[in-house]
Amino acid sequence: MHKNIKMGILAAIAAILIIVFLFTEIGNQWEYVLPRRSIKILAIVLTGTAIAFSTVVFQTITHNRILTPSIIGLDSLYMLIQTFLIFVFGSSSLTVMNKNVNFLISVGFMVLFAGLLYKFLFKREGQNIYFLLLVGLVMGTLFQSFSSFMQVIIDPNEFQIIQDRMFASFNNINNDLLMISIVLILLISIYFARFVKYLNVLSLGKEQAVNLGVDYDYVVKRLLIAVAILISISTALVGPITFLGLLVANVAYQFLKTYQHTYLIFGSILISIIALTGGLLIVERVFTFSTTLSVIINFIGGVYFIYLLLKENKSW
Repeated sequence: MHKNIKMGILAAIAAILIIVFLFTEIGNQWEYVLPRRSIKILAIVLTGTAIAFSTVVFQTITHNRILTPSIIGLDSLYMLIQTFLIFVFGSSSLTVMNKNVNFLISVGFMVLFAGLLYKFLFKREGQNIYFLLLVGLVMGTLFQSFSSFMQVIIDPNEFQIIQDRMFASFNNINNDLLMISIVLILLISIYFARFVKYLNVLSLGKEQAVNLGVDYDYVVKRLLIAVAILISISTALVGPITFLGLLVANVAYQFLKTYQHTYLIFGSILISIIALTGGLLIVERVFTFSTTLSVIINFIGGVYFIYLLLKENKSW
């Protein structure tokens, strides 16, 4: 089957799921229900786009299909920021309750951390990308330990608010945050569109990319910055969804069976929208809000991750 036909199938499935989500059991309340569901769909599209794009790019740079950008510790840093704000200022403070302020603080600190990490590790020539992953993993564990320490000694009522931040949620999305996220993602997409053409060459490896005339360090640094910003935006907007990127990227590889990153990126974005919209339908219609979307995504993604590990083990 041709790649364009496969992309058309993915687009059709995504469109059907969105229509079903928007208009199921809408009754006579469409003036009230439709705008709120539309906000959820817009948040799904933004989150799915950011996570899918950043994961495919990150896996191309690292040449590893079982890694996600969360390995550099951004999810753990997000939880540390939320825990610290509530621990120091309390849940009723402006910083915590005002979603715009909280969003800007979270995105700002995550991007700052990623920028400092990249600057420190790429300061010397010939630094291995896997050293970056190792340092990110260690820092993520450190952030998680600090978060756990504060969560143990915090007031139980305050901890309930922190617990809500641990899981991604598409309920009560702030319109202002959506507009900010749209503007930021559009600006990043426009700026980094010129680097996407290098991805096919980067997938061949550093030596081959350099031999073919690619300024490897320059391109990789800027792509990693794009990855960090997109993951920061999606995490601050709805919360951490650890295994979504791993799931949609690998499904795109298996389904499309191509090396061309234009297809892989747009295919993974469509699969991400399908997964999030379908998952939200299951949460609302099957489980009647008794569980969260991130639990379902992480469960399926975790099982798929184990499958990938076993598959890689057999290939050796």
